[in-house]
Amino acid sequence: MTTRSDRPLVGVGVAVIDQGRILLVRRANDPGRGLWAVPGGKVDVGERLKQAAAREVREETGLLVEVGELVWAGEHISDEIHIVLVDFLGTLIGGDLAAGDDADRAEWVPLENATDYPLTETMHELVAVLLSRPRS
Repeated sequence: MTTRSDRPLVGVGVAVIDQGRILLVRRANDPGRGLWAVPGGKVDVGERLKQAAAREVREETGLLVEVGELVWAGEHISDEIHIVLVDFLGTLIGGDLAAGDDADRAEWVPLENATDYPLTETMHELVAVLLSRPRS
């Protein structure tokens, strides 16, 4: 269990959308163990947000992405932790899908079916934003 600090942590995530599907991972650790979310994690000191986002996708899924525009920001607050979350859009550029690091599963899911999965609390807000965007 993470011990609550006196300041929020910063976390990043990447909504990788490819052919109408979103990349989701099932979290292997708390917070949110067993729930699904976009790949992401905490930003290291001195690391830029987009660098952290690309690193987290690579570590959790084996995929390489180009991190694009900011698509959602919010926060997760519980008795154990306070995390400010910054989520970006991502474009797949390579790699082979394989769960790793803080993820015990990784799957491509049709975006419109993402809420059929047991999602982390903040993922519902992110999916709503993504579904409201014009499709290309």
